[in-house]
Amino acid sequence: MIEEITILGGFDKQGNPEPVKKVVIRKGEIFGVVGPTGSGKSSLIGDIEQLSQEDTFSKRKILVNGEAPSYEDRTNPRKKMVAQLSQNMNFLADMSVGDFLSLHAKCRGASSKCVNAVVKLANTLTGEPIKKEHELTILSGGQSRALMVADVAIISNSPIVLIDEIENAGIRKHDALEALAGHGKIVMVVTHDPVLALMTDKRIVMKNGGMQAVVGTTDIEKAISQKLNKIDELMLSLRDKVRNGEIIHDIEVEEIKL
Repeated sequence: MIEEITILGGFDKQGNPEPVKKVVIRKGEIFGVVGPTGSGKSSLIGDIEQLSQEDTFSKRKILVNGEAPSYEDRTNPRKKMVAQLSQNMNFLADMSVGDFLSLHAKCRGASSKCVNAVVKLANTLTGEPIKKEHELTILSGGQSRALMVADVAIISNSPIVLIDEIENAGIRKHDALEALAGHGKIVMVVTHDPVLALMTDKRIVMKNGGMQAVVGTTDIEKAISQKLNKIDELMLSLRDKVRNGEIIHDIEVEEIKL
């Protein structure tokens, strides 16, 4: 059982020691990774996914429950600790949603009863209904990502979830992160989206390939995130109406004072 992971700082792109020497992320926490393009966000996520042991360009070291993972933990696919969700992921398997989830549950040693739970959760994350008889290959991008979030939360036993750039994923992002963290996952989100960044517990600020700072999200920032989330919900609702051919006559926008 993984209770926490620790990132021990290495070096930035110029070979300078990272200002942040140690970051501890615990089960159920949501951490953001922010910074401009090219700042090293994806590199940090890659180090965590590989459970690097000073054997990558950054020379960072990842500890699991305070200890270095074994070679078996790092290389055996059956022991994969990290599940990664990205904006560009889509299904290629030619099978139904129900068959896919049943097969995945069987591979993970989970009960087939969880299939309905996955579909139910996925349908709370997207406005486009998902049914077990739907073919995977016809799912939209938003449906695919909603299904994968629900699958990772309920079926996958990977305790660490890395989410890379899902700002335009067409899902209820706030609910997606809460669903993952609520199932005891360690969640890390690479994002430029203030809705996501401000709902995290803390965020690692990247610059020039190095971890520059760890910023705790304030209560004011979390309140702002809730208000931004209402705008996000409105956009999803309007998107669904436009897709369904409805005419938009007016919108009800609650006065939002940030």
